[in-house]
Amino acid sequence: MAKYTEDAEKLLGLVGGKDNISQAAHCMTRMRFVLVDPAKADVAGIEALPSVKGSFTQAGQFQVIIGNDVADFHKEFVAVSGVSEASKDDVKSAAAANQNPIQRVMGEIAAIFAPLIPAIITGGLILGFRNVLGDMPYFGPDGTSTLASLSQFWTGVNHFLWLIGEAVFHLGIPVGICWSITNRMGGTPMLGIVLGLTLVSSQLLNAYGVPSATAETWATYSWNFGVAQVHMVGYQAQVIPAILAAVVFNYLERFFKKITPTVVQMIVVPFCSLLLGVIAAHFILGPIGWAIGSWISDIVMAGITSPFRWLFGIIFGAFYAPLVITGLHHMTNAVDMQLIAASGGTMLWPMIALSNIAQGSSVLAMSVLQRRNEGAQQINIPSCISCYLGVTEPAIFGVNLKYIFPFVCSMIGSGIAGGLCTLTSVTANAIGVGGLPGILSIQPQFILSFALCMLVSIAVPFALTYIVGKHRGIGNEAGRAAAPAGTGDSVAAPFAAPAARLETASAVSPVSGDLMELSRVDDGVFSAGMMGEGVAIVPTGSVAVSPVAGTVTAVIEDSKHAVGITTDDGIEFLVHVGLDTVDMKGKGFELFCRQGDRVAVGDKLLSFDRAAIAEAGHPDIVVLIVTDRGRASGLDIKSKGHVRAGDDKIISFS
Repeated sequence: MAKYTEDAEKLLGLVGGKDNISQAAHCMTRMRFVLVDPAKADVAGIEALPSVKGSFTQAGQFQVIIGNDVADFHKEFVAVSGVSEASKDDVKSAAAANQNPIQRVMGEIAAIFAPLIPAIITGGLILGFRNVLGDMPYFGPDGTSTLASLSQFWTGVNHFLWLIGEAVFHLGIPVGICWSITNRMGGTPMLGIVLGLTLVSSQLLNAYGVPSATAETWATYSWNFGVAQVHMVGYQAQVIPAILAAVVFNYLERFFKKITPTVVQMIVVPFCSLLLGVIAAHFILGPIGWAIGSWISDIVMAGITSPFRWLFGIIFGAFYAPLVITGLHHMTNAVDMQLIAASGGTMLWPMIALSNIAQGSSVLAMSVLQRRNEGAQQINIPSCISCYLGVTEPAIFGVNLKYIFPFVCSMIGSGIAGGLCTLTSVTANAIGVGGLPGILSIQPQFILSFALCMLVSIAVPFALTYIVGKHRGIGNEAGRAAAPAGTGDSVAAPFAAPAARLETASAVSPVSGDLMELSRVDDGVFSAGMMGEGVAIVPTGSVAVSPVAGTVTAVIEDSKHAVGITTDDGIEFLVHVGLDTVDMKGKGFELFCRQGDRVAVGDKLLSFDRAAIAEAGHPDIVVLIVTDRGRASGLDIKSKGHVRAGDDKIISFS
């Protein structure tokens, strides 16, 4: 019997049999299924399989994490199941068909905002600092002055920081949305940027001045065509008008590409599509989008400000975390931005920050319960810190969903905190800063109320998780991660204890770039440590080299985006370029190695076109994972600073 035949046969039964599989494929680390009836999948049984590192459902796909050997596992699964290999596009199409129209719309909105998150987080921090400097009257001898009013230096800093805050939230959001949609639809990104700039031009009346505009104002801010006048309205911080404008522009560009002879496309297509797109944006789509946005914000505000706002807060607070599992949580950014544009603040974002804290508090309780369990602490502690800083995926996927009850306990605590939050009308000036630092974005008059809500979101999930965990005997084991009932050994510590110690060795950076912690990667499998420990690199180069000397043991020839290497000491590494770049089918990638090749430190593994990855709408983050420690007993991982490919050491093991 082949290595994975038994597990493959069991997996077939646990996903509901061949008749329950609509499509099946694999990438570099995981099996991807589209199931006819997802409810038939026995998740606990699947995660108990020795070959399985974890599982999750996202965007209509049921994904089973295998690791570097996924290609071999998939071959044996196909052999025992008779299910043929599907293309990644087939799987995505089938997964989309599994979603209802509302899920697909929400998924698309989430995908639009995902590339904008770094800028939104930065802008949120900037506005948080300005909140402290210019809006909190808690300083001075009498405790009633702001820092800016006490010092010319802080006044200058406050004014300077607005340069970035305005760029992100007033100007950057519409421009970023137009760029992101154009990327996703395969249009010309620069034209998308230009379209966005026309929505926030200084020639237009600023969106914040529209509600108070008079007839005299419109006499200045109108295009007079003789037969008609059109108001020159800016769409600063507006989301819906930018989405509508970008979608229409991209369809126009596709249309003109289709009907225009190739020899003159360079002139005709951009001119006609951009001109008509801007006309449509300002004469038709902008006013429609403004009306839709106002309608959405009015509905949400009605829920948040009604006598039953506490109930709204409980529901939103409790069920925000499940949205994170689906990846649809980014779509709330659109609602937040609309609320800020319409009323100068949002009551949704404070509840999101509280949900982050609640998830982290459940992990904190698990950490206390498992304080003698070194293997579990390797996941618990980084996940808890990450959560308290606003990034919940490591905690959700790495800890809370593994045991289920911490996730439920955190939902209960977050719901209670959310109800209290809306009951006291806590409002944030900006979005982007989650977790404990989220208090920086809260309007000064609500600081104390939010602090009380934070206390609830810390205490309730912690207490509930600790009590339930203690009752279930969590923490009685030592040296291994305690496995939840029914999951066998698959969720034990991600690495088995080494058979012997290894002489100190190291791995160098596979690419040039800037290091970042693995927990910050926007992929639940990597950030939660399901594949193992490691580091991420924001690349400045475009060639990936071997971080160690060894044998190439895993390559996917068609996608060319990742390579697995095993050292002579049995330590397995995965070099993975980009997130979801398997969808690119090798476009923009070139392989310089094949399975079975011997490689030395610094040998070229693959090259990648960063521009092509960006145009495909994927992050170009490079991930280096230790998927199996072999005989290594410890890892020392460097996660900050700039590194050079094939030179700077980033992982040491012994």
